[in-house]
Amino acid sequence: MKYYLIAGEPSGDLHGANLIRGLKEADPQAEFRFWGGDMMAEAGGRGNLAKHYRETSFFGIVQVLLNLRTISRQMKECRADVAAFAPDVLILIDYPGFNMKMARFAHECGIRTFYYIAPKVWAWREHRVKAIRRYVDRLYCIFPFERAYFARHGIEPVFEGNPLVDALAARCGELPSPEEFRRRNGLDGRPIVALLAGSRRAEIRDNLPLMAELSRRFPDRQFVVAGVPWIDRALYERYMAGSGIRYVCDQTYETLRAAEAAVVTSGTATLETALLNVPEVVVYRTYGWQVRLRPYVLKVPYVSLVNLNLGREAVREIIQSSLDATEAATELRAILEGGPKRERMLADFDELRAVIGEAGASRRFARRMVGELLGTGNGD
Repeated sequence: MKYYLIAGEPSGDLHGANLIRGLKEADPQAEFRFWGGDMMAEAGGRGNLAKHYRETSFFGIVQVLLNLRTISRQMKECRADVAAFAPDVLILIDYPGFNMKMARFAHECGIRTFYYIAPKVWAWREHRVKAIRRYVDRLYCIFPFERAYFARHGIEPVFEGNPLVDALAARCGELPSPEEFRRRNGLDGRPIVALLAGSRRAEIRDNLPLMAELSRRFPDRQFVVAGVPWIDRALYERYMAGSGIRYVCDQTYETLRAAEAAVVTSGTATLETALLNVPEVVVYRTYGWQVRLRPYVLKVPYVSLVNLNLGREAVREIIQSSLDATEAATELRAILEGGPKRERMLADFDELRAVIGEAGASRRFARRMVGELLGTGNGD
């Protein structure tokens, strides 16, 4: 069968690559074409990569408004390419701003549409549920709590675990020891506190100054910010100047493996940190009016995926507008070695891993997709 996949950011590229491998295993005759990145190209053939996400990723309202003509042109290109390939199924991977429009196009063209990694409509833009129900033939979700949420809205999603577990399992065997990580990056012997300040410029601008203030309160610890390769080091340097924070790039898992604890912004990083068994504090700095409006705007009680999946606040969430690090310092101290909250949090992480599910989710999802297309339901 013929599969067309669309991913628009690095995480989608990673999960798309693992899904392609699963589809090839479940359907040895599979043909692919996709929008994605280098990892999908490696898994599905570089000649089948129609567009790299580096050309299509526009984050934030300002970037979107400045690139409206480019986005419109790319949408037309994608529609034409999908129509020319004539796939048996279009598989949309997260990236809802673009992919929800492609779902409607595919539906109108009579192309079966699977949505893999459901849009986070449970947090915001809940109106997209109606579009999912109308235009998507099968929804595949990666968080256990999403099953009940979508069922309440008339959609029966498929859950087979979380592909992040696969990604972590694949990487963990390749990671250097904490000692080697320190040596490679010129770090000293103090215990490491990992800083994950976000993957977008605005997140770093808002959160890294608070993290820098926090680091000054722990001179006996070594704070290390894990930078992302698509953001210039100069931006990090601007906000951590004079703090003593060390910078490493494209070494998030390596940093976490060597860390005693972590300070993390909201997002997938909160889940990655927990699955790697690193106690964490979640901090998110935003405008004061957004803090006040949060209970009325956000559709869920937590911002951390750890807490959302466990249904309780297992990791402390600190959402504030000021640079006062007092609360963050209290919480961080409580999860360091010997702290009163550390062992309880590690026990919660054990429960989280059981809730999320075992490795192999990508293959299980692929089998379900092939089974759906063949009419057997489970791919067996």
